[in-house]
Amino acid sequence: MKINIFAKVAAEPQKVWDCYTLPQHIVNWNFASDDWHCPEAENNMEPGGMYRAKMAAKDGSFSFDFVAQYDEVSPGKYFRYTMPDQRVIEVWFEPMENETEIKISFDAENENSHELQQAGWQAILNNFKSYTETH
Repeated sequence: MKINIFAKVAAEPQKVWDCYTLPQHIVNWNFASDDWHCPEAENNMEPGGMYRAKMAAKDGSFSFDFVAQYDEVSPGKYFRYTMPDQRVIEVWFEPMENETEIKISFDAENENSHELQQAGWQAILNNFKSYTETH
């Protein structure tokens, strides 16, 4: 099952793309709540390139690496990557008047409810929106 989320960001497409894809920005927004953070990120945006972001509880109690390999990249517009468990994530950047819409579609995993997954990914995207609009 696919889960879809989106956000409209009050910024031009190039800024939105850069804030979403450059590691120096990713570490500032890639977490779902204030008790988590993203202390490290790496991103090689080309087919076959790898994405890795360390997600960690600020209290040090838990961390994991979110890892994926790029399948397709259309700079400034779209990318698709696949996680090690073969789930696919697609991200579109749509320019609109005075803003850019980001649409994300991803394969659900089987551990957590679809509602929980959607809420968690949307919270991260909302952090991204806030960071990008104020950076």
